[in-house]
Amino acid sequence: MSRLATSFVLGYHGCDQATAQKAVLEGAGILKSETDYDWLGPGAYFWESDPTRAWEWARWKAKKGHYGNPAVIGAVIDFRNCLDLVSREDIDLIRTAYESFKQVQKKSGLPLPKNTNPRGAKGNDRLLRYLDCAVFRHLHHMIEAEDLEPFDTVRGMFVEGGRAFAGSGIYRKNHVQIAVINTACIKGIFFPPNSD
Repeated sequence: MSRLATSFVLGYHGCDQATAQKAVLEGAGILKSETDYDWLGPGAYFWESDPTRAWEWARWKAKKGHYGNPAVIGAVIDFRNCLDLVSREDIDLIRTAYESFKQVQKKSGLPLPKNTNPRGAKGNDRLLRYLDCAVFRHLHHMIEAEDLEPFDTVRGMFVEGGRAFAGSGIYRKNHVQIAVINTACIKGIFFPPNSD
């Protein structure tokens, strides 16, 4: 289990304006996502050091009719006990959780969930991460069953979107996401500069 060299980071959360106002001005908590396709499992999601990506997300959600007026809030996040998927040790841990989950599914006679795209989505990004989410949930249950220290946050780097330029290994929507499981890790929230 990783401890990051730098414990604090700025994260940006795309949401609707009413939620942003309540969070920053009234101290309301940031909603945790609990869907079965969350990329890093359950948690409050943030784009690490990338308010622009958070704005893209919020505007996309508004365009789909999920948000009234898009907004972004910033947060100071303390990673604490972080499952850091940029660390080899932690990637090995999630691979172990996958093998365990696979055995549980087999014994139960259930198929493994699959990562997939929403109907009509272009590209190969597999935006609905059913398998990944199930493995993260399984890992959290394994840790709880062993009475180990639970993870406070999960951090992952993702390659997404089309290539930045022809022949490149860099993609336009590469990003680092943070799922905050323990909301005590959110040390403060704010409206970022130029936040519309």
